[in-house]
Amino acid sequence: MGSLESGSGLWIAPCEAIHTFGMKMSIDAIFLDREHRVKKLKADLRPFRIAICLRACSVLELEAGTILRTGTKVGDCLLFQAAWQP
Repeated sequence: MGSLESGSGLWIAPCEAIHTFGMKMSIDAIFLDREHRVKKLKADLRPFRIAICLRACSVLELEAGTILRTGTKVGDCLLFQAAWQP
């Protein structure tokens, strides 16, 4: 993974743990429960690291700085909008 376009991300479900082995950039990770409520935030997760939240059902990987920029907090509920680009 070389970069994430601003405003885009990768939603991984089901998932309660991620790693950044082999990545060349930092990312933000938002761990979510079944109702898309934020359970844990991991800002600026650098390459070759692991992040885990056993209470999560999915993880949203975003461009580093997104959590700070959006003011996302534990307990927030996220709404997803798909943007299909063939």
